[in-house]
Amino acid sequence: MRALLLAAGRGERMRPLTDDCPKPLLTVGKETLIERHLRKLNEAGVRDVVINVHYRADLIQEVLGNGERYGLNISYSLEQVLLETGGGARQALTFLGDAPFIIVSSDILVDYDYRRLMEPGLLKNHVVLVRNPAHHSRGDFRLTADGLARLGNEATFAGIGVISPSLVRRCSKASYPLREVLFPAANEGALTGEMHLGYWSDIGTPQRLSDARADYESGLCR
Repeated sequence: MRALLLAAGRGERMRPLTDDCPKPLLTVGKETLIERHLRKLNEAGVRDVVINVHYRADLIQEVLGNGERYGLNISYSLEQVLLETGGGARQALTFLGDAPFIIVSSDILVDYDYRRLMEPGLLKNHVVLVRNPAHHSRGDFRLTADGLARLGNEATFAGIGVISPSLVRRCSKASYPLREVLFPAANEGALTGEMHLGYWSDIGTPQRLSDARADYESGLCR
């Protein structure tokens, strides 16, 4: 299974830290955020990774290269203008092919095991959910007893899942957020989900980065 790492954003809320450094290259411990995902994907058995890039694309490509030192084959989907998460995923289909693929937001810190997304029998559209953080208390989904992710306010999309090419093609706009296809799929009963009860942090502000670094140093996330 291939994987797509979302890494195109400007990271406006992280300024001034992102004035010269793209958010995926900010560090927690000895690794950058995106290198941590590359390592964990490799450990899960993924070999082909696509990274969508826009802001400081040159620096991300220079640091990560072709992926050889991570045991991966990395391709880059260059966005001339920002396409948001959904539009970026659709453009990246050129590299991802026609099979469902793992999708991960590169600006999260999480101890989730990506091997779970490669288990036989997993449906083609599947999302990983977490408890609602303070900055997103309204949530996105709820889980049903039979494992469907339905619209609700009980859990938040973690920025991790398995997505089918047909799903991202459902929206005709060039630029759109992934929720514009995930929410209709949930409404139709065509989206499964699971709760991740371990560590998760959306590194969206300098304070959250500082908190995540403190959590890492204290051993809460490895």
